Amino acid sequence: MNPSLKTRLVRFLQEELGVSQDSIQIALRQEEPIPSLLPMVLWQYGLVTLEQLDQIFDWLETA
Repeated sequence: MNPSLKTRLVRFLQEELGVSQDSIQIALRQEEPIPSLLPMVLWQYGLVTLEQLDQIFDWLETA
């Protein structure tokens, strides 16, 4: 995932889904080896719901 897309994804997570900065930071630390896994890490740690995960993937398809 390129840096610009990651920045836009983080903004979407915060502004549209209400994911906290702390939750995002936890996920970012866990996904470092494979950056495109951020949405899955958020879901795996229970930081977003399955519905929110679907919204994230929908957003990524159009980003």
